[in-house]
Amino acid sequence: MNAPEFPPIRLTELAHGGGCGCKVAPGVLREILANAGGTVVPPQLLVGIETSDDAAVYELNERQAIVATTDFFMPIVDDPFDFGAIAATNALSDVYAMGATPIFALAIVGMPVAKLPAATIRRILDGGQSVCTRAGIPLAGGHTIDTVEPIYGLVAIGVVDPKRLKRNAGARAGDSIILGKPLGIGVYGAALKRGALTTDRYRAMLDSTTRLNTPGVALAELPEVHALTDVTGFGLLGHLLEMCRAANVGATVEFAQLPFHPGVLDLAREGFVTGASKRNFEGYGPEVMLSAELGDVERALLTDPQTSGGLLVACAPEAERDVLAIFRREGFGDATVIGRFDGSAPVVRVA
Repeated sequence: MNAPEFPPIRLTELAHGGGCGCKVAPGVLREILANAGGTVVPPQLLVGIETSDDAAVYELNERQAIVATTDFFMPIVDDPFDFGAIAATNALSDVYAMGATPIFALAIVGMPVAKLPAATIRRILDGGQSVCTRAGIPLAGGHTIDTVEPIYGLVAIGVVDPKRLKRNAGARAGDSIILGKPLGIGVYGAALKRGALTTDRYRAMLDSTTRLNTPGVALAELPEVHALTDVTGFGLLGHLLEMCRAANVGATVEFAQLPFHPGVLDLAREGFVTGASKRNFEGYGPEVMLSAELGDVERALLTDPQTSGGLLVACAPEAERDVLAIFRREGFGDATVIGRFDGSAPVVRVA
């Protein structure tokens, strides 16, 4: 019997959303998780759901804790290998954002098997495997189901010394805010889906979204680093607000200091923004104060959902040079100081 023939298809055409833009809107998620709990919380569970942190952490002994997280989404690009690589990098980022080192991963695979040939699905898995190989960990198993839309991601497991664990809580008034990668991945994704992303900008998108956030391990060694997270589906403002809420501090961001990927500002002005950006602002807008000089385009960029985005660091001002040196050493030349935390209520101001 001959194998079925599949017409050429773009992966992004099979998905109603893409990358971390698939996340449930922050306001809806907070409503869903309100009053969540009731489970047993042993003292060894160092991090659970209480501060919307990047991963759960369970202490094994005084020197070791297990870090566990999962992340998966629908295609943000059409190339199957690239999709798998982006999704795997994004999942491992949550381990690095806790200051932990990944030790193995499991694959989460949901594919419309009647629409995608086996070779295409294999390429998605190959992309994920390539990232695990770069991270030096085995892809040790997983689970596969037949779904309406393509879904791929990882369960990522890491290990950390509890004394070096970095949470999204812990920022202090006066701390510097440092962002590890440029912004604009959601804008790039919107342009790609409409056939308006140039080859050089696609390369910039791929370079950023497949670059492992390995500086998190070295940053965990610095006592002057007080908090750490990564910027993903809720955009810069959303994840910065999570840090503010967890530490009961405020923050001020200088828009002019924000790093953006090449051409992002122009693309946003041309209307290449995501629906997730609007949903993000609707979810947390009351906690944000934007300068009157900033309009709809700037707001869309501040709330742009990042897939496999950069680390967001709260550190003592005197540690800025050391933090930036770690980023530079590991190939993150765009890492930038973008603002300061302060003692006000949990609100973010953008100047």
